[in-house]
Amino acid sequence: MNETTIVENGTMGRVAYARIAPNEDLVLGVEKLCLANGFRHAFVRGALGSLVDACLRRPDGRYLEVKGPAVEIVSLAGEVRPCADGSLRAALTGVVADTEGRVYGGPFVPGSNPICMTFEVTLEEWLPSQAGLPQGPGVRAG
Repeated sequence: MNETTIVENGTMGRVAYARIAPNEDLVLGVEKLCLANGFRHAFVRGALGSLVDACLRRPDGRYLEVKGPAVEIVSLAGEVRPCADGSLRAALTGVVADTEGRVYGGPFVPGSNPICMTFEVTLEEWLPSQAGLPQGPGVRAG
């Protein structure tokens, strides 16, 4: 794998504690929260909740569907970045547990991870310095 790492300078900004409603998608919900709070760049700092079903991307590019109801999110990490067209894109990775207690991990597929009851998330704004600002998901902040 040929992956480029970019180091980015900046400072941390505001913190938002928010709730994503039932049946709203996890990834799209995080993007929506960032838009609502004026965050152009953000990191996920904490989360608590469950999904109706989960859909994770496997290393081979295929999808892994974890059936619920109530697939618990054990951990969640990720970032939100602006795209070239000005829209926001969240790249979220996590570990989930199914109803039998089996655990699975990987990147969450946007549009395929509906919230079960409620979902609480903590987002921290990232304020990159303007010089040489990289764009797009997958960029490593430092």
